[in-house]
Amino acid sequence: MGKNVYASVKSYSQRGKLLNRSDFQTLAESRDLEELMTRIKNTIYGDAVADVQKPYTSQGIESGLRGHLADVHYSIAKTAGDSPILDAYYMKFIISNLKLILKGKVLEKSQEEIETHINLHAEELIKQRDIIIKALVSKDLEETVASLNSVQFGEEISKAAALYNEQKNLQIFDTYFDKILYLQLGRALKNTRDRDVIKLVGMDVDFYNLLSVIRGKLWGLEEAQIQDLIVTQTATITKELLGRMISAASIRDAFAELSNTKYKNLISQNENELDAVAEFERSFEMALYTASTRSFSKMFSFATIVGITKLTSFEVRNLAAIAYAVEQKIPTDVTMSKLIVQEE
Repeated sequence: MGKNVYASVKSYSQRGKLLNRSDFQTLAESRDLEELMTRIKNTIYGDAVADVQKPYTSQGIESGLRGHLADVHYSIAKTAGDSPILDAYYMKFIISNLKLILKGKVLEKSQEEIETHINLHAEELIKQRDIIIKALVSKDLEETVASLNSVQFGEEISKAAALYNEQKNLQIFDTYFDKILYLQLGRALKNTRDRDVIKLVGMDVDFYNLLSVIRGKLWGLEEAQIQDLIVTQTATITKELLGRMISAASIRDAFAELSNTKYKNLISQNENELDAVAEFERSFEMALYTASTRSFSKMFSFATIVGITKLTSFEVRNLAAIAYAVEQKIPTDVTMSKLIVQEE
């Protein structure tokens, strides 16, 4: 138990440092990246961006932030001791680099171009750099997929490439790589008895499954193809329910299947299918964020450690979104409406 107490205390102190809405507002109001960097340097993220080189780009800033996030997650996981759940969440770093590399290869970007988007700090911490480097130096999509053949999730990556070649939709890589992550999370969940953790992590698995089904329908995938995206069930959304959503006649009918579940309030009433899916995704992410903040109601529980892992991820994602918005001169109110942060 000792380790959890220490990790939980660490999670609480980390939570006390999270930025609030007005902090984000101040950052989002920056006139340019120069000003944004000055403002970030006045937050707890000062060290995280200290090594970002001029001329500033949103990618450079995001890369610095992600390296910092890897440190935070790594130290929390180390403090907590051996946790398959935290290990699964940590894989997000590797997965998102692999997504960038595969999409880069499809778009025929050069290795140099792809490299500017990638921060290998997370891989360095767990001595997994080779996987990423091997994928990065491969000359095309086929060779990249082959280079990943031997890793534990090689089969899913081959499926992703095959489905991409048939559908020509880049988001297929996102979904299949997320599947790898959620397969790990699902497996890790099976071995835990902690109700609070099961609820929090289970929501994540539900989020993945529901969005994969809905997106699969949007892309016009066949039922068997959508079925293949689903990962082992958590209690809330059963295989049967997902099955009914998959065979529903329309996306609206698929959403209707959720009307007797705890997610009924997240369903969008928007007539436009694309907007309805985007609104559902946003509502669900806000619900995940709220559930993560609620995990702090019980002191010294493992759920707080999962909670802070998720909250710090949302925070870095918000900061990356702000950097992009400042770079692209997107109006502040638009940027703020996209962030995952407590409503005032």
